[in-house]
Amino acid sequence: MPRQFPRSFDGRVVVITGGAGGIGRAFAQRFGQAGARVVLLDLHQAALDEATAALTEQNIEALGLVCNVTDAEACAQVTEEITARLGGIDVLMANAGMVHRSGFGETSLEVFRKVMDVNFYGSLYCTKAALPALTAAKGMVVVTSSIAGIAPLYGRSGYAASKHALHGLFESARAELAATGVALLMVCPSFTESGFEKAALGADGKRLDRPRSKVGALGSADALAEIVYQAARRNRQRLILSPVGKISALLSRLTPSIYERLMVRKLAGELTE
Repeated sequence: MPRQFPRSFDGRVVVITGGAGGIGRAFAQRFGQAGARVVLLDLHQAALDEATAALTEQNIEALGLVCNVTDAEACAQVTEEITARLGGIDVLMANAGMVHRSGFGETSLEVFRKVMDVNFYGSLYCTKAALPALTAAKGMVVVTSSIAGIAPLYGRSGYAASKHALHGLFESARAELAATGVALLMVCPSFTESGFEKAALGADGKRLDRPRSKVGALGSADALAEIVYQAARRNRQRLILSPVGKISALLSRLTPSIYERLMVRKLAGELTE
């Protein structure tokens, strides 16, 4: 079947990693409202059950499956299950993520490894597993990156490294996959209201109990989902959100020293409070 543009997601299978979290649930709701059959992947069945029940109440067809995205074999197995049950995969939203807030010198190597495992390798494993189905569908990969993927971010060096790696991987892969009909959208949100930062790791790998700093107003997960949905319909390749995000991306590229001074002034306090 020829691919329609703008894309229609009616009846399509949309798989969302980190699907039980705030941003993942917002993605599921928005694409589900457009008629998609949504599959939520996450670590805990109870959270998945709650999320899928809420979606079902809105007449959205939703399936929740447990998957640890840092396990390549688990990603392959869940992909096989989805294709067997639903007939294929049209969109993969690589959204699962982890963040730390801690100084580079104090942060343990294990924290860097955990963040990279979820953010980078989790996205890689799921995409590689789903690629045959996505190619058959001439589908799309939507990667939740961050402004930290294109500009430095104080106190989150491991997080920024994982997001920069996503851009190197997927924006290179996009050029190769274009001939197959598989599209790829990189989404770079700024500070967004969700449960994500509440699970931030400290330097020793334990959960933090202090509030984060932010630059600009917090965006809502629902607003983010709407913008991403519209961008996916139009086959956009990169989406930088919020005025702060756009200014950060521009300053870090054109005047990196000025950007660094402004960033440090705004964010350095959260590591000492």
